[in-house]
Amino acid sequence: MTAAKPPLRYKVAGWVVLAGLLAIIACGDRNVYAPPPPPQVTVSQPVRQPVTDYLEFTGNTQAINTVQLRARVQGFLEKVFFQDGDLVKKGQLLFLIQQNTYEAKLQQAEAEVLRTKASHNYAGIQVDRYTKLVQQKAAAQSDLDNWRFQRDSAQAAIMAAEASRDLAKLDLGYTKVTAPFDGRIDRRLRDPGNLVGAGEFTLLAEVNQIDPIYVYFTINESDLLRVMGKTGRATVQSQRIKVPLSLGLANEEGYPRQGYLDFAAISLTPTTGTLQLRGVFPNPDFKILPGLFARVRAPIVGPEKTALLVPEAAIGYDQMGSYVLVVDAQNVVQRQSVKIGVKKEERRVIEAGLQGDEWVITNGLLRAIPGKPVTPAKEGQPAAPAKNGPAPKPKSGKNGK
Repeated sequence: MTAAKPPLRYKVAGWVVLAGLLAIIACGDRNVYAPPPPPQVTVSQPVRQPVTDYLEFTGNTQAINTVQLRARVQGFLEKVFFQDGDLVKKGQLLFLIQQNTYEAKLQQAEAEVLRTKASHNYAGIQVDRYTKLVQQKAAAQSDLDNWRFQRDSAQAAIMAAEASRDLAKLDLGYTKVTAPFDGRIDRRLRDPGNLVGAGEFTLLAEVNQIDPIYVYFTINESDLLRVMGKTGRATVQSQRIKVPLSLGLANEEGYPRQGYLDFAAISLTPTTGTLQLRGVFPNPDFKILPGLFARVRAPIVGPEKTALLVPEAAIGYDQMGSYVLVVDAQNVVQRQSVKIGVKKEERRVIEAGLQGDEWVITNGLLRAIPGKPVTPAKEGQPAAPAKNGPAPKPKSGKNGK
């Protein structure tokens, strides 16, 4: 016997009770969005330190001496005594041009000197002889005058022969091309066996002296007048006292190389309004090559001053210029425009824009947005734990449930 099915009204009542329970559950607490805490940043106050004002320039290196070695006599190039790019010493033999022709010419010139001296000696003896004969009335005066002429002509011939001999010695010496100073030689432009010096001074190679080395740079008119106003010296006086300079190459940090001001042009370039300057720097390791880009720093000699400095990493740049981000009393980030000065180690001088009591953000700049709060921590101290803002109260469901 089968059980009786419950009436339909009981099923409907069950569904109503289940729907009510679901409605009660839906009216309870729900998850509410809580804003994240303000980002943590590191802050510090500007430091006061004595600094020396200086100017920074960009320039290029150049050899202190450059010589093009040329063949001054005609002949076949016999030997080359260096490898391309070698370091050479002053007086070192570099090229040898055939010498046999010039050795023969020298011997010929020396023989001519001997011949003219012999003629001069003979004419002198005859002058002495005919002088006595004329005194004894045994010879005519015209004969004595003739021998005197022969003697004087031989003397002139000796001088001409000696000059020819000296020229022959020079030509023979020119067959040896030597280094004019210590330096580095470029690649050879003529190989052995080629005829050189035929109607021209054939270029053989180029030698550069790069220890020490020059660095050329320019200073604009406004900086030049400012320096002259502060130091009270003209450029020629700065040149004479050898104002110290510092140099840094593109791959070097800071300015590790030391030199001095060597030359200042006598006039500004009208088209650019700049004055050319030149520094001299030691280069014993030959690491500075001519033509390199160089950074030059020159101190403005004057009384030392105290200035505010902030870390270089704390300074930002945009279309309005340089700025720093500071935290106010309410821990809100503010953008502060500043005028920057010279760099000292890892810090930068602030010439205007800060008073010295501001808290400048030095770390976490990407998380700091002007007008937004942050959680600051003084440099070297741990940050205070950030707290979330008060959570909003949950909304009530229908019927106040």
